[in-house]
Amino acid sequence: MKHIIRIGILLVVVFTSCDRTRTNTGWDYAPDMYYSEAYESYTPNPNFEDGLTMREPVEGTVPRGMIPFDYEKTEEDRIRAGEELPNPVELSETSLARGKEVYDIFCLSCHGENGDGQGFLYTSKRYPYPPASLIADKVKLLPDGEIYHAITVGYGIMGAHGAMIRQEDRWKAVWYIKETLQQ
Repeated sequence: MKHIIRIGILLVVVFTSCDRTRTNTGWDYAPDMYYSEAYESYTPNPNFEDGLTMREPVEGTVPRGMIPFDYEKTEEDRIRAGEELPNPVELSETSLARGKEVYDIFCLSCHGENGDGQGFLYTSKRYPYPPASLIADKVKLLPDGEIYHAITVGYGIMGAHGAMIRQEDRWKAVWYIKETLQQ
């Protein structure tokens, strides 16, 4: 009789512990975490005092891969950047080729294929204000750091491209402007 009970218990354990699909344990040990209630970025969220879902980053934090740029969009900081920032990228055929790629993607539509400010957005009348000519004598005399500053934080009505272009690629674009377009 004891053997029959033991065999019965063993069979009950074996048949109830098996998973027919082998992908589902049948148990959710932490259902609140397993089936989390996600909030969309711009929807109200009762979990925070201000009721907003999208949070500001903690003050002083820097996103991964971003190098802080300690210059503002002012004339003084542009000149200071020209004095303090030498181009750290070595001039080579590879850096010039990448600089051309970056220029073609981000600069060509406004500044034009030759850097003369006759890009498609201006010549097609979609943009009423003429972009700067990068081949003008005034721009040729600018130090690399000033051009890098203009690309990073913008200049005049030109928008900032620092968040869109990696730091090294901005320097390569400076090489392309200086060594190819301005020659």
